[in-house]
Amino acid sequence: MRVCLLASGSKGNAVYIESEKTRILVDVGLSAREIERRLGEIDVPAESLDAILVTHEHLDHVRGVGPLARRYHLPLYMHPETHSALSSLGKIEQLHEFEAGEPFVLRDLEVRPFAVTHDATAPVGFVFNTRAGKIGFATDLGIATRLVADSLRDCRMLVLESNHDEKMLQDGPYPWHLKQRIRSRHGHLSNDAASELLDGLLWQGLDAVFLAHLSETNNMPDKAFAGASAVLSKQNLCDPQLVVGTQERISACIELE
Repeated sequence: MRVCLLASGSKGNAVYIESEKTRILVDVGLSAREIERRLGEIDVPAESLDAILVTHEHLDHVRGVGPLARRYHLPLYMHPETHSALSSLGKIEQLHEFEAGEPFVLRDLEVRPFAVTHDATAPVGFVFNTRAGKIGFATDLGIATRLVADSLRDCRMLVLESNHDEKMLQDGPYPWHLKQRIRSRHGHLSNDAASELLDGLLWQGLDAVFLAHLSETNNMPDKAFAGASAVLSKQNLCDPQLVVGTQERISACIELE
């Protein structure tokens, strides 16, 4: 089992997940050409992909979805309301729509989409049940609801949003209405909120945590890392690898046995 954070941030997001029999992307927020290049860096031909899953319709998550799906005839999975919101997506040969809360199967992966709160049409997170254990994915959410926390329990690997530092956002250059949007229930998780969520998800089987979707303006990698590290240092249940996602390059690839 391998998970690679190909891109993470306000300018584009994409995660590669590989099991014994399946290779998928969650979101394609960079151009198709750039995604192909980054996949090449981890020795994955784009034509070997089995599917693309989409969390929501914002451009930093779907920029290359249509071109990549058409170029390699890839099945595309998304919520029907997300599909309706993507008026410029174009024709997709194999479109599969899912509902939050209703699992579906991709070869040897069971995929469980769950609803999150964000200012998109029908945003979701995902849990992937694999032979190696559960992988949880939750970015672009204003608050960590009980549903989010319950969905992400007992994961061996987590991809969690840690978007902004509260003080940097408050003192930063964004206009007031945008600051309010980011801080709202339908905005993005702060470092503190991400750390609080992580604290409730610790268990002896947690092996890796990716901190994702950091704001370039309102956060710093060391601040996000420090918040999560403080949570991990207070307990002795687990000692997961902690990776802070980056925008300009692949952050890391982590394998689970």
